[in-house]
Amino acid sequence: MSPKLDRTLTRKHDLEVGYFYFYKNFVISEIKEGMSITFENATEMLRLAKTYFGNTTPFVYISNRKNSYSFNPTAHFKTTQMFPNIKGFAAVVYDDMNRDIAEMEQSFLNVPVNIFTHLDKAIDWAEEIIVMD
Repeated sequence: MSPKLDRTLTRKHDLEVGYFYFYKNFVISEIKEGMSITFENATEMLRLAKTYFGNTTPFVYISNRKNSYSFNPTAHFKTTQMFPNIKGFAAVVYDDMNRDIAEMEQSFLNVPVNIFTHLDKAIDWAEEIIVMD
């Protein structure tokens, strides 16, 4: 039997831009409806991620896209540089438009990326990525 990730929620944070659920080796984001995400207004979330994962704890970022929001995908360049320990990025989408956006985002990330329609499948994939590392 292969090793499994600890799926116990460490802590939920309700920030101005959205909800962030931190686990030992992954974080799930749910951005609030209508938000326009910038590198600047994501600073608090990035600070939290640095607190939980530092530069050495491997983790996967899971974007649970329940709501409609906007952001500049080039910000991915900055965030992946800040986190040498990020091992993957998953987008959970619920419609074709968000799938198209997630597919376009793949070109801005230098880590494995996958798109899902169910959150539990994204968590399973995160587990595979972390355990393989």
